[in-house]
Amino acid sequence: MKIIRMLICLAVFHGFCSNVFAIAIVYDGIDCFNVTNDSDVTASGLPVQSKFEVIEDLGQGMYRLNLTGGIPRFVDSSGNVCIDHVAALGYFASGGPDFTIPPQPLESLDATGYFNGHELVILVNSIVTDFSAGKGSFNSFHTSRVQTISNMLIFDYNYNPQQSFFTLKRLVRNKSLTQASSSSNTQPIRETLLPSSINGIESDRPQVLTPLPSSINYLLQ
Repeated sequence: MKIIRMLICLAVFHGFCSNVFAIAIVYDGIDCFNVTNDSDVTASGLPVQSKFEVIEDLGQGMYRLNLTGGIPRFVDSSGNVCIDHVAALGYFASGGPDFTIPPQPLESLDATGYFNGHELVILVNSIVTDFSAGKGSFNSFHTSRVQTISNMLIFDYNYNPQQSFFTLKRLVRNKSLTQASSSSNTQPIRETLLPSSINGIESDRPQVLTPLPSSINYLLQ
């Protein structure tokens, strides 16, 4: 039985290597209603598909992936799941001279995957903002709060005669924050750089989430 399982894993691994421009894993779900609160799993009712597609074989089990749709959002104490379409993909800004164009939401994002034949690990990073930049009296100002978000998804590979799929067993989320502000033209600009876990701030520590009691299964295409 163990030999059969090993052969199955090797076959799937070979499929990744041999068909890197066609292999994808997908999860069909509902878009999250709240685009900013990670703890709100209320669904909007709009269907959306989370899809990781292999676009390049980097060798030694490493792959460059393309993410569309977003990633599942869930909390440990609830079986509800929605797909985070906005924060998981984030925004892009060119830095060009046209200051009237704010950062634009992305429809797809690069990710990196590692597959060893039975476990798949995917790392995806995004940048989001609250668009709160403003200027007050006496030349005071503040920039928008900009967060970088790192999501690491850990899957187990499952096989049955009908269909192969990857079950999400852990999601590790990490956030950081940057913002600049000044109260007047006589005060220096204050820059806030807040990596995770700094000064013991609980909300900024990495979250390790387990999708229970729900099962989040990505089908192999």
